[in-house]
Amino acid sequence: MAANPTQNQDLHGNAPDRCRVALLIVDMINALDFPGNEELVRESSRLGQNVAALKRRCREAGIPAIYVNDNHGKWRSDFSAVIRHCDREGVPGREMVRQVLPAAEDYLVLKPKHSGFYATPLDTLLQYIQVERLIMTGISSNSCILLTASDAFVRDYKLFIPSDCVAGQNAEQHRKSLELMRCNFATNTDESAKLDLGKLVSDARNAA
Repeated sequence: MAANPTQNQDLHGNAPDRCRVALLIVDMINALDFPGNEELVRESSRLGQNVAALKRRCREAGIPAIYVNDNHGKWRSDFSAVIRHCDREGVPGREMVRQVLPAAEDYLVLKPKHSGFYATPLDTLLQYIQVERLIMTGISSNSCILLTASDAFVRDYKLFIPSDCVAGQNAEQHRKSLELMRCNFATNTDESAKLDLGKLVSDARNAA
């Protein structure tokens, strides 16, 4: 991971937070209208509740939230357009989306491919905020979470991926993906209730 920048510290005023820990919310603004979505749709309401609860705790601990989301294949898309697309009547993911809508203080990054780092400003944003540890949530554990975690690991971010705040297309793929991330990326996959966020922030600050 590159050193923290020494110039232009406020990123033109758009990154006011300074914290060694950040919460990534990956692809949760999602219509869930793709083939093989049945298990994810069944899990989506529970997942939305868990991520929303963790996000509230993170805000209380001073941990900023960064939404990293698919742009639905349109380079001209903006985040509000993605939200409108996923908040239509009858969309399978609509309930989940409404549970985790971004707030004014949150950061928004649109991605064209699976990894949140590929062709996006995510790494630059994390450096300006001075992040060293990432809490990752979202979908899916066997695809976008896995590839984003891989890219984060090679950049030397320490990873926390609460098992109850991510979901895969099916239970077997989800289990295997969590195991792979534990073994290969030194990822902590404890459930979100076991995360002591205050200690996590304090430990990261002391280790800096």
